[in-house]
Amino acid sequence: MGSKQKHTNLIKTEAKRLGFLSCGVSKAEFLEEEAPRLEKWLNQNMHGEMQYMENYFDKRLDPTKLVEGSKSVISLLLNYFPSKEQNPDSYKISKYAYGMDYHFVIKDKLKSLLHFIQEEIGDVHGRAFVDSAPVLDKAWAAKSGLGWIGKHSNLLTQQVGSFYFIAELIVDLDLEYDTPVTDHCGTCTACIDACPTDAIVQPYMVDGSKCISYLTIELKNEIPSEFDGKLDDWMFGCDVCQDVCPWNRFSKPHSEPLFNPTPELLSYTKKDWEEITEDVFKKIFKKSAVKRTKLSGLKRNVDFIKK
Repeated sequence: MGSKQKHTNLIKTEAKRLGFLSCGVSKAEFLEEEAPRLEKWLNQNMHGEMQYMENYFDKRLDPTKLVEGSKSVISLLLNYFPSKEQNPDSYKISKYAYGMDYHFVIKDKLKSLLHFIQEEIGDVHGRAFVDSAPVLDKAWAAKSGLGWIGKHSNLLTQQVGSFYFIAELIVDLDLEYDTPVTDHCGTCTACIDACPTDAIVQPYMVDGSKCISYLTIELKNEIPSEFDGKLDDWMFGCDVCQDVCPWNRFSKPHSEPLFNPTPELLSYTKKDWEEITEDVFKKIFKKSAVKRTKLSGLKRNVDFIKK
């Protein structure tokens, strides 16, 4: 076995030990197929007010511009599918935000993995990315054979569906590269048909400015009146396109204690959410991604749903 294969096996074994669902590797190079797609999406203003999507266009497509001398992109998946869901009489929160903010949880695991690589393999330089820098996570995960990008534009796998986070380590180490898997969406249009705001404008193309996740989290101004009655009780994020996807029949609950929600989050009714105070908000969402919207954002979303 060559050293590339040996190093790759070592890394994948350690990733499993750290709790990642799966790990795939691809060559750090310019994403040629993604470039025209990203450009078209931006030109059609499908990113709405997410101005940051326009920044660092070249870095988004070329990891060697992010990490000098990089040779490999290691993509990792971490399951967040919960064992219990919210009270049915409730305003809904996207499952990924039930527990502690994933940025912290995954960053720690990635640092451990990088440290392991440096200890076991030697002088390896790299950077960890969790949905916070200009990295096209889904494109890299698909290129690394971890799944295919579905019609709802999320990464999908036959074994476990799509309820997982994607993260990367970009390193200056030559590794054995994986190959992409085939698309298994077939003729299914469940996600397109179910989207409450018709945000999936065509298969594999989501208009971000119409997506409930965007409207309830990213959008800082008032929610446009064209979405009256269409938020489907979602007050933070939205899981509709994933919930209806046949592949998510295979989702299994995660085993990460930090992703477990507070009891209140699961038991609260609509009335409880409508009466929530700043203190209670801080207690329930102490280290949660929901803190991004602040209480005022959550209230804005609830008021919009109620009217």
